[in-house]
Amino acid sequence: MARPPLPIGTLGTIRTEKLGSNRYCARARYRDHDGKTRDVEATDTTAPAAIRALKVKVRDRVAPNDDDEITRETHVSTLAALWLEEIAAEERVSLQSISRYEISVRVSIVPALGELRIREASAGRLDKFLRRIAEDRPSAAKTAKVVLGQMFALAVRRGALTTNPIRDTGQLRKPRKRVVALDREQLDDVRSAIRKWQQPTPGKSGPRPTSDLADIVDLMLATGARIGEILAVRWEDADLAAEHPTLTICGTIIYIKGKGFFRQEWTKSDAGYRSVVLPRFAVGMLLERKLTAAADPNDAIFPSRRGTWLSPPNVRRQWRAARADTGLEWVTPHTFRKTVATLIDKEANTDSAAAQLGHGSKETTKKHYIVKPALAPDSSAILEQLGGRPEPGDSEPHNSGPAPIG
Repeated sequence: MARPPLPIGTLGTIRTEKLGSNRYCARARYRDHDGKTRDVEATDTTAPAAIRALKVKVRDRVAPNDDDEITRETHVSTLAALWLEEIAAEERVSLQSISRYEISVRVSIVPALGELRIREASAGRLDKFLRRIAEDRPSAAKTAKVVLGQMFALAVRRGALTTNPIRDTGQLRKPRKRVVALDREQLDDVRSAIRKWQQPTPGKSGPRPTSDLADIVDLMLATGARIGEILAVRWEDADLAAEHPTLTICGTIIYIKGKGFFRQEWTKSDAGYRSVVLPRFAVGMLLERKLTAAADPNDAIFPSRRGTWLSPPNVRRQWRAARADTGLEWVTPHTFRKTVATLIDKEANTDSAAAQLGHGSKETTKKHYIVKPALAPDSSAILEQLGGRPEPGDSEPHNSGPAPIG
């Protein structure tokens, strides 16, 4: 009867041999994780030490793969480059995400970890790296963890590692941020600041500000759309002649290194592709712009002075200039989006707010966009039992419910 094969990941009988003065070799058969049985050996100054060295050697061993460019000795920087090549070739990740991942690799990962061998990138070492970044840049740490997780997943698939070390790193700190929206008085302050900024300033050089910023803010408040989505809308996306005029959100402005800003033909998520009914103030603003709109090859509602797509950083820069010394420094373009969500949730419901913003889950809307404290159930009748007994001489009892507990 044939001898049964060794279980995968185990050694056969270990044999030792003296090679010379203070030099011993331990040899054995080892069944690799690909099912093949191979000879393995290790040397040391004594036979027991050689046996221990052999066991250590096979502890984290992975099956050799001559056809693969990724091994345990591959540098992390090389792994990163190979992973970026793979996701670019697969075309399953958006160009914007790839650009963000490339920045994380170049700025955060390679400078700190690039010279490490894959086998040296332990969970503890990666955990310290991520926590160090999270101290000052929580968002960058989150992106770096996503990138490293996918990089080492590739190493596992190629047989260089048996487990992904990122899985054993700790949870990153998530700074708690209070959701803040604008009230009506603050909205008036926003519009007043923009009008003041748009006025010509004597002695100030450069082109006079246009009405774009005021109109962009109005359309953000009318739709709840992201700033990139607003800048990507075209006249063909607006149906202003309908009984209930609508605007279809079907693209966004993104930046790709080497290509610049351009219109991406889809939104951030599938749920982001939506048509919203416009309030009257937005319809009036768009009709006024339509009357004076110049010919534009992109059909953009908000083109730049050169006829190109207006970029989100340009609008953010204008808003920072307009809000300077107004007490509105805390207001960002995303604040307008939160203001829309909070109002719709208050007057209608969270589902409607999520649909307006283009969220696939109302939990995202509720957690990050709505100013609303959690409402506890009405337990006032139960808690009445904790009220005090009436004092002698009181004309009215302090409570009319059951006697206090105890």
